[in-house]
Amino acid sequence: MNHATISTTSIAPTTLKKEPGPWLRAWRKLRRNRKGMFGLYVVLLFIAMAIFAPLISPFDPIEASWSAIRKAPNGTHWFGTDELGRDVLARVIWGARASLLAGVVSVAISLLTGVTIGMLAGFLGGTVDSLISRATDAFLACPFLILAIALAAFLGPSLTNAMIAIGVSASPIFVRLTRAQVLQIKVEDYVEAARAVGCHPFRIAVSHILPNVTAPLIVQASLAIASAVIAEASLSFLGLGQQPPEPSWGSMLNTAKNFMETAPWMAVWPGLAIFVLVLSFNLLGDGLRDALDPKHR
Repeated sequence: MNHATISTTSIAPTTLKKEPGPWLRAWRKLRRNRKGMFGLYVVLLFIAMAIFAPLISPFDPIEASWSAIRKAPNGTHWFGTDELGRDVLARVIWGARASLLAGVVSVAISLLTGVTIGMLAGFLGGTVDSLISRATDAFLACPFLILAIALAAFLGPSLTNAMIAIGVSASPIFVRLTRAQVLQIKVEDYVEAARAVGCHPFRIAVSHILPNVTAPLIVQASLAIASAVIAEASLSFLGLGQQPPEPSWGSMLNTAKNFMETAPWMAVWPGLAIFVLVLSFNLLGDGLRDALDPKHR
């Protein structure tokens, strides 16, 4: 009698590879963007310089030395000294605090006000949308820097008032961007489904619409910080921002304009710092735009 042998083969369980989330995919795209990563590294370098300024600054930025007035760059003062004998390198390092603080805080003010108002306009629509849109158009009709100068002059010269002025002046850009994104997203199927099951409008706006407008807002915020750095330097140059003797790149340029022939290094280093920081934020913003755009290949 023949016995049939039945061989059983063990089947190894298949492991399903987990699909990376949208933020991880965006980070991987950004890492492949050389210009974007260069901008990120330089921005992080400036942030570290501002945070650790007390540790890396070679001199006190506000301490004058009458024996070292307008000294050219040398082994002791690498970037030279200014009209009061203060070390330019120390003032550039400490000035990064004012520029980055103004950029981040003013854009945070713009995001808070602009996104809130833009969400109301796009989500509610009707008369509310019309009133907010016309007010936004009126603000955008005035140049950003002119409006910031007018508000800073009205509030008074100080870094805090300069940040408020820059934040309010940049808010209409975020209002318009948020409104446009909300108008596009609120007609999507998943939003209509949330309405159909009886979700509260506030929950729909916060849980379903707001997360989907985050990507373009992040890109716009990174570009707006670059504009805010220039605006803070401009206000400080005009005497409406950081007040002396506290270091600020704009106020350093204001002083240096009187000594361009005898001490050009007083203008070169703060001007170069503004240029490099603004360029880095723009490169980072372009990289974020490519990384967060789902249509980009």
